[in-house]
Amino acid sequence: MQLRFVGCGDALGSGGRFNTCFHVTGARVNFLIDCGASSLPALKRLGIARDGIDLILITHFHGDHFGGLPFLLLDAQFTRRSRPLVIAGPQGIETKLANLMEALFEHSSKAKQRFDLSVVALEPEQSRTFGEVKVTPYPVVHGESGGPFLAYRVEAEGRVITYSADTEWTDALIPAARGADLFVAEAYYYDKTVKNHLSLKTLEAHLGEINAKRLVLTHMSDDMLGRLSELIYTAAHDGMVVEL
Repeated sequence: MQLRFVGCGDALGSGGRFNTCFHVTGARVNFLIDCGASSLPALKRLGIARDGIDLILITHFHGDHFGGLPFLLLDAQFTRRSRPLVIAGPQGIETKLANLMEALFEHSSKAKQRFDLSVVALEPEQSRTFGEVKVTPYPVVHGESGGPFLAYRVEAEGRVITYSADTEWTDALIPAARGADLFVAEAYYYDKTVKNHLSLKTLEAHLGEINAKRLVLTHMSDDMLGRLSELIYTAAHDGMVVEL
């Protein structure tokens, strides 16, 4: 199984990076975690076939994590996708998705799909299984607009991937990521503490409790990108592949 960083940038495109979108594939799984506004061109740039994607997990409703869905769904319609697709995310996702479709492409939310589309709302700390993928959401802290906010612990093919999503430190990240084969964690700043986002130094203070097998940093601001040569941790870049 592998995870490819289709996009690992922040909302402001720091470093010229695409918005958040991770592509996970294995012998029996093919899914995305988040689908930011720039995800469709990023997927096409990497030559990733969208027809094979069975599931899209959305962490929250900010545009750099959620805004690419209308483009992806229209692309699926125009390329005559027939494979079913599940989009799962926080409570309210069905209404949020319909509103977003209408804001970007009027009447598109009411168009009859050529394929079976299921939109599923997830509850914190209640596991759901989609085919070979087991997903456990954990509540995280990222402000007041764009929520609810979820981190995901994803189990598939004998491996565990955790994604912190955008969040300040919360103890929910400990069970979410404990012992994971891969922990993809936001590190927006190096040592600056702000509301709603993680700094690397804050994250470091809890890595012993989490004890993940591998850590990869993502969603970095210019502050972090300017320090990449100093880091002892792996930092994501667009197109990077992590084998699991």
